Amino acid sequence: MVDLLAHLEAYVAVAEEGSFSKAADRLYIAQPVLSRRIKHLEQHLGGELFDRSRRQITSTDLGVLLLPHAKDLLSRVDHLRQVATAALASTAHTVGVPPDSDPASLARVIRAGAQAGVTIGVRELPAEERASGLADGSLAFALLRVPPETAAHHVPLGLASAAPATRASGRRPVHLESLRARRGAGSESSPAILLTAEDEIGFAAERFDRAAARAGLPGGRVRRIASTATALAETLAGDAMLLCAEPFARRHDLAWSPLADPALHRGYELAQATLRVGSLDGSMLAWMEPLLAVAIGAVGGPVEKPTTADQGSSGPDRRSRLAAWG
Repeated sequence: MVDLLAHLEAYVAVAEEGSFSKAADRLYIAQPVLSRRIKHLEQHLGGELFDRSRRQITSTDLGVLLLPHAKDLLSRVDHLRQVATAALASTAHTVGVPPDSDPASLARVIRAGAQAGVTIGVRELPAEERASGLADGSLAFALLRVPPETAAHHVPLGLASAAPATRASGRRPVHLESLRARRGAGSESSPAILLTAEDEIGFAAERFDRAAARAGLPGGRVRRIASTATALAETLAGDAMLLCAEPFARRHDLAWSPLADPALHRGYELAQATLRVGSLDGSMLAWMEPLLAVAIGAVGGPVEKPTTADQGSSGPDRRSRLAAWG
């Protein structure tokens, strides 16, 4: 088999330089290597390309005939490489983010990418889909849910409501025990607590369920709703309280009070796809991560470790968890 492109490059270089030694210098290869390439190409084409009987190397009739075709082929290959390089440079690096991220902050991520010469795409996905997208390479980066006590980014959660009475409570921490129905009052008079898909990932859902059970809240009081928009609509209608971050509540003019238990808050890590690491610039994380932290409402690093009772459901440690997610 002949490496046709390499041999054609040698052929064109000799024809243009009129010298084997000058052509070898031009291609940064040894002259014997170049001579072998020319010989192999001549054998492949079935005729001599150069007249070696004289001191000055000249092209044969076959060599003169084929030279423009060889140049055209090499030009097309060079153009193909340029197109491929440009396409790779303009490929959007998709970032998986929570569905309740701040659109204005995400816009700043996209603009910052454009200023850095990088096309950034943003996809709002549930936590499990962000993890799977990172593993299969469909996402270049993703904000992964992790226990808040081991997270790089801590997002306080609270309960949001459209009820004026809740507005008066301001930012006083909410203990789940305080949400129990008063004695003699029917459970139907107590607003439902809505959890969206973002808080339905394994360890987070388990922690909230156990905390609700310890607080004496009936099982039907906590409802799971896959759609963030639907959960928000029910809350705005005044029929429920929504578990969410403060910036999300503020954007939709909801009253919000933080949960007193920090183990029920959100934790995030910004991770990069290992399947695509060769095509990505690691320096992107340096400017992207602070902007994404603002988009999710993060306030800082890890929270204090949960109590012994909570640690049992905190899931695997950070190293094994990130390894499992790729």
